[in-house]
Amino acid sequence: MSQRKGPPPIVFILLFIVLLGGGYWWFFMRNPTQQDNVQILPKNNQNQVAPEVTQAPVAAPIPEAFPSPNSVSSGTDIRIDGSTTMVTINQNLKRSFERKFQGTSILTSATGSSNGINALIDSKIDIAATSRPLKPEEKAQGLVAVPIASDAIAVIVGRDNSFIQEGLTSAQVKDIFEGKVNNWSQVGGSNGSILVINRPPVSGTHQTFKKLALGGNDFGTTPNITTLPRDETTGLIRVLGLNGIGYATFAQVQNQSTARVLRVDGVTPEAANYPYTRELFYVYKNPPSSGVKAFLGYATSPEGQQAALIGN
Repeated sequence: MSQRKGPPPIVFILLFIVLLGGGYWWFFMRNPTQQDNVQILPKNNQNQVAPEVTQAPVAAPIPEAFPSPNSVSSGTDIRIDGSTTMVTINQNLKRSFERKFQGTSILTSATGSSNGINALIDSKIDIAATSRPLKPEEKAQGLVAVPIASDAIAVIVGRDNSFIQEGLTSAQVKDIFEGKVNNWSQVGGSNGSILVINRPPVSGTHQTFKKLALGGNDFGTTPNITTLPRDETTGLIRVLGLNGIGYATFAQVQNQSTARVLRVDGVTPEAANYPYTRELFYVYKNPPSSGVKAFLGYATSPEGQQAALIGN
């Protein structure tokens, strides 16, 4: 019986060369950036220090409450009242909306977030501007809040305040506004009494700062703490003097020549990790009118968002 012959030796040699070349390509020539989406880290990265975050991330688009209108009936009137923080936003949207939809009228006031919400409940206005979230009892009355923008609350002192320069920790801010600390020397400054200027409880900024900075605790009632009768940033800055401290929406004080914004925990209000940030809202009462739907649809559209925050 004849013996079967196997493949000639040259076949094994060629197969070995092919396998050797494929292995070389796999381990050395393949693009490493495409390997299982694994990011290649730089060498000695354990010795690198992450840079300080100085800019807030780009905000996500505001969800549209209602469709952006193509047209709005002439004679449509919309009344807005509430947060003093949102005065600029209200005015920017008023101008843009009235120009785009001829014959419409937006009437704005700013008597404080809580006053605006109460006026909405009483059907005296159509939309409440508020710098605080709705309370459960307000939601129970058919109120719905629509996010419009984000904001930071700045801690401020007078321009000529010489007691504190670098800033405060969030724990120190808490102690100052709760009345536990009443001298600048207790928080790293030079010797001098602290005058705390507080906003009235009707203020949404008051309510939000109480939640964010004081952990929900009450403001202090010590003699060095003064509560303003009206919710206004201009009046607050005016009475800061040499040793006063207060708080306000950052957009209203960042370019002030008579007030100085303090760092908190080493960062400014522009930083992504700044501790006192919040959302601003427009609130409507169910069921909304066609005018309210149109205005909120415009305010939350890309065009309205640009007008609200930049103006045009």
